[in-house]
Amino acid sequence: MSSITSTNPTVRAILDGTAPPQARVAAANGLLPLPQADLLEMLVGLRHWDEPAIAEAATETLAGHDPGDLLAAAKSDETPPTVLDYLATLSDAQQIHEAVILNNRTSDEAIAGLASSSPITALLEMIAVNQQRLVRFPAIIDAILRNPARSPEAERRARETRQEFFEKERGAQQIAQELRARGKSAAAEFFEDADFTTGLSVEDAWLIAEHIEVSDAELDTSWLPSERYEELAAETPEEHAANFKRVIEYERIEMGEVPAERVSLIKRIMFMKLKDRVKLAMKGDREARSILIRDSNRVVATAVIKNPRVTDQEIESIAAMRTVADEVLRLIAMNRAWARSYAIIHNLVRNPRTPLPTVISTLPRIRTKDLKQLSQNRNVSESARRQALRLSSARSGQ
Repeated sequence: MSSITSTNPTVRAILDGTAPPQARVAAANGLLPLPQADLLEMLVGLRHWDEPAIAEAATETLAGHDPGDLLAAAKSDETPPTVLDYLATLSDAQQIHEAVILNNRTSDEAIAGLASSSPITALLEMIAVNQQRLVRFPAIIDAILRNPARSPEAERRARETRQEFFEKERGAQQIAQELRARGKSAAAEFFEDADFTTGLSVEDAWLIAEHIEVSDAELDTSWLPSERYEELAAETPEEHAANFKRVIEYERIEMGEVPAERVSLIKRIMFMKLKDRVKLAMKGDREARSILIRDSNRVVATAVIKNPRVTDQEIESIAAMRTVADEVLRLIAMNRAWARSYAIIHNLVRNPRTPLPTVISTLPRIRTKDLKQLSQNRNVSESARRQALRLSSARSGQ
């Protein structure tokens, strides 16, 4: 049962169980003559009563309350915190939620719940403005940043508060320790190794860390160029900008409008140093991989398919992409496990980006019906079409 804060003796007797059963039944049905704040506190408390009939009656009585009365309660400084927390859970109640957010008696936990679940951008911005709450209860910051409905403004305020009041004080090592304590060892490793002297901010590292899922122990770096990625040539700001523009353009071609939060993530990733992008490609989650597979640097794009968490479904999708490096497609075809998937090799031979030698060597494994279709596919090279026709005709005895 909820903690009892009311000074009304009737409410206290109902909620502490000392009132007669008949009184509880009347209370659950809203039949006791009580002030609005006391009535709501009593009903909210009875919602969790251990007698199902009482709990159901209280829930129904609350559901039948006039929205105007609930809004007035949400605005009142006299309303008990338990009632405000209940009002924060109501659905389709934007005005009530606005009042709850502005009410200082609402618990931080309830605000964090709203920040996590509300689909309304304006509410998230209202929550983000209250820096005092965010500092007092950092889970609200995390909730805002996880909510896909957040606006750039809400995200900016939440991140600035976290950076100003937490990250600068604790430092990268302390953040890494916190991530490790949460069981996010791969993200902690990334944070410990992050190079903050070359333009990567703590804020950016926080964002990137959310997309890390592979630990150093899982990595195989034997495929990397002999000069190692730490020694790869530096890129200019113009090259970073061009890479960012390229990825955004390809995403729009393939998926339509790109959400603002994804644009922000792409920008942060594409302006990372080359060695950090390679690390992220090998250690990142599916979202990070889907961005970096389009990187203009072949080492970065290749690192994506070397990521130990990459799935067959992702490879099937990559094999069909016309925005990836031909080297990536060649390496996919050379992988024995992926080459056993008909869907993958079928996508490869239909992809005009796949190197011609790879296509020609793969065609004998393509089904006759698909070879015939390929021989008429104007998106592939003439040589590939001719070879597909030759193979299909030979199989048909023509």
